[in-house]
Amino acid sequence: MADARTKIALIDDDRNILTSVSMALEAEGFDVKTYMEGEAAIKGLDMNPVDLVVSDIKMPRMDGMEVLNKIREKSTVPLIFLTSKDDEIDQVLGLRMGADDYITKPFSQRLLIERIRAILRRNEVRATTQESGDGNTILTQGDLRLDEDRHLCTWKGSEVSLTVTEFLLVKALALRPGHVKSRDSLMDIAYGDAIYVDDRTIDSHVKRIRKKFKAVDDDFDNIDTVYGVGYKYKE
Repeated sequence: MADARTKIALIDDDRNILTSVSMALEAEGFDVKTYMEGEAAIKGLDMNPVDLVVSDIKMPRMDGMEVLNKIREKSTVPLIFLTSKDDEIDQVLGLRMGADDYITKPFSQRLLIERIRAILRRNEVRATTQESGDGNTILTQGDLRLDEDRHLCTWKGSEVSLTVTEFLLVKALALRPGHVKSRDSLMDIAYGDAIYVDDRTIDSHVKRIRKKFKAVDDDFDNIDTVYGVGYKYKE
């Protein structure tokens, strides 16, 4: 069972999905708040922050992309998109904008719950590190500095705002410069071996990471693609 304090926001204009999914999540012990439109969700999240957001992409008035954009202006709270099977462009764009994962409709409620648990576990690991205060949570690699206690990434002294998934991927690559990390190993690091995501998900994360670093340094080129294999951090 989930910790009763674990709060999830569920945003979808389909009342049937809101009802069935919220019931499934509540049965697992989650505290669920539902919203049928994006504007109401943004207002609700401002007043009552949550631990994770699950949002449909295609909604009237304010769609999921705009919801994500507004959330990312203030928060790095994990977000999972619900998207139609054929909307590959939306899936990739959502990841590039800062979503942590996506699930295509129709979807298994059990799969959604497992994806939620995988992301929450990553957050719990970071929270445990913050509480431990063992003094051994800062990684420096050239101009890169990763402070796990504060979930802070800087490049040449400028902050680079990373989601939990992005932070884990950057850390995995920077720990061993020059060594190639396969997409499979990066998927395990980011999602755990119980959750399957395809190669394009990792590729989208890396593209978004590069974009964020280039926003503070246009010459950033420290993450190399090793075609057909994976990625490496330059020595």
